[in-house]
Amino acid sequence: MHALVTFSRFVGNTFALWILLFAVLAFYQPAWFLPVIHWLVPLLGLIMFGMGLTLRTEDFREVIRRPLRVLIGVLAQFIIMPGLAWLLCKLLQLPPEIAVGVILVGCCPGGTASNVITWFARGDVALSVAITGATTLLAPLVTPALIWLLATAWLPVQFGALFTSILQVVVLPIALGLVAQRLLGDRVRVAVDVLPLASVICIVALVASIVAASQAKIAESGLLIMAVVILHNGLGLALGYLAGRLCGLPLAQRKTLSIEVGMQNSGLGAALASAHFSPLAAVPSALFSVWHNLSGSLLAAVYRRMED
Repeated sequence: MHALVTFSRFVGNTFALWILLFAVLAFYQPAWFLPVIHWLVPLLGLIMFGMGLTLRTEDFREVIRRPLRVLIGVLAQFIIMPGLAWLLCKLLQLPPEIAVGVILVGCCPGGTASNVITWFARGDVALSVAITGATTLLAPLVTPALIWLLATAWLPVQFGALFTSILQVVVLPIALGLVAQRLLGDRVRVAVDVLPLASVICIVALVASIVAASQAKIAESGLLIMAVVILHNGLGLALGYLAGRLCGLPLAQRKTLSIEVGMQNSGLGAALASAHFSPLAAVPSALFSVWHNLSGSLLAAVYRRMED
């Protein structure tokens, strides 16, 4: 068991490389990964169930203890990234399906990978977890509303269908994880110890299947989508840090806000795009999954050396 836990931590610490490796493999051998596209929703649900297993009462107390800083993070998350996505789509005149995909990933809540990156960057991990948890729980209402508001200029958006999907793949699995944690107590520690391995497998499968399903479109428009993803993520990281500075937050919280804003739950974006739009609309989320883990890790190495 100790060997499995050690391997799980190793895979978790190198998850960006695994995502990149299998994304490239899926591009050149799409047939190997195409069947996985039908399992997007269950895979994302498994990731969210794992998040529920790791959430603690202290994480919710952080919202009560420092409500203003959590509120700043939530507002920055749901204003900066959706706004940037809409602006980039307009300025670059993106095709409808790609534009909707970019807006989708911009409107998603923060991703759990941001908590790990925040820890490595010597940011405020408790605040990071609180912001991720708050944006995730608000996502069933806020994410469909933002997508409907910003994306209807390109394609029809069904608020009710998106709301139901997010309840099914985010809120319900997290709630089940919390219940399992409460009922099983310390016995869930074994599962939590191998969660990094399970999460990486699920995320890699998500990304690889989307790349495989859209291989032809990526070959045609991949450079454009990748450029938009890099701009979106980079500007989000920078504006998140700036927002923290303008609000007078200490350095550790500025790092946290930067990472929380710039790193999205792109797995949710991919699942929503595939279910309600098209595989091409899921490509920005898939590429975002690859890129934001790499950029976040590089930025964390820089932030780690910064001191007040």
